Amino acid sequence: MADGAKKAVLSGMRPTGRLHVGHLVGALDNWVKLQDAYHCYFFVADWHALTTHYADTGSITDDTIQMVIDWLAAGLDPTKATIFLQSSVPEHAELHLLFSMITPLGWLERVPSYKEQREQLRDRDLGTYGFLGYPLLQAADILIYRAQYVPVGEDQVPHVELTREIARRFNLTYKKVFPEPEALLTAMPRVPGLDGRRMSKSLGNTIQLGDEPEVIRQKISTMLTDPQRIRRSDPGRPEICPVFGFHRLFSSADVIARVDRECRGAEIGCVDCKKLMADHLIPALEPIHERRRVFEARPETVWGILQEGSRKASRVARATLRAARKAMKLTYPWEGRGRKGASPVAKS
Repeated sequence: MADGAKKAVLSGMRPTGRLHVGHLVGALDNWVKLQDAYHCYFFVADWHALTTHYADTGSITDDTIQMVIDWLAAGLDPTKATIFLQSSVPEHAELHLLFSMITPLGWLERVPSYKEQREQLRDRDLGTYGFLGYPLLQAADILIYRAQYVPVGEDQVPHVELTREIARRFNLTYKKVFPEPEALLTAMPRVPGLDGRRMSKSLGNTIQLGDEPEVIRQKISTMLTDPQRIRRSDPGRPEICPVFGFHRLFSSADVIARVDRECRGAEIGCVDCKKLMADHLIPALEPIHERRRVFEARPETVWGILQEGSRKASRVARATLRAARKAMKLTYPWEGRGRKGASPVAKS
């Protein structure tokens, strides 16, 4: 890499449809900042979706466009970052295959999320290589762009460490091709859901980025608060209240201090506190709503962004794969000649 060139960052999400406030605070706000400082690759991990949902693929296309609309509405800019579809860049799959030849089985079995997810998703048959090997596919996702940084929370650090080990093993076995990427640890604030648990689509406790103001106010009105504050005159404990958690994320410092003081002194009730929080959350989301409406009305623009981003990603991925194949001595006389230099095996 030339001196002064931007370093590469890669991150992605499985296509889950419309995103919620937890995605905004936990990932998208950070991605928007990163795209100005790094050469960023952000991808729709549709192959990864198959590792746990291979039997139910009917919504992947719609979930993809709805998710990318939210990415763009949150501020991702295709002129600054490469936004693409994983399955449109088949080099990911080939590098994954090459890595599978040198990766010990024990490395995959020891990834903490392997046993954790098998325990959590007992209703699904996850005794597949796709599920066991998804951290290896993640490594291919990262290393095909020779990314130096991967923005993750602490729970994902073992995946980045596995990627480093695979890069190291490849480089020592053949030739140095891949950097050993570093985890770019990012603050992942816990965004409470409507029921006080972590906001999650699977729990049905979300405020979506595309929710209209009246929907947001209605949802906030149902939010749980301090369970020990039964009467209006009872003093509250803001530190355990999901509504106060939102104030910390979206209200100004003086409002946060005021709510903290008045809640503890029973000077403000939960209903008024929720209304005040909505008054700050809704304006914060309004720019996202406006941009979302524009992209939602022109889905062909979104597909065009993904198509062009996939082309750009493919050019980089092809170069990396050529370097990997060369290091492994998987090069043949006819390669690079186009149709006239087709394989003699193919002609026979």
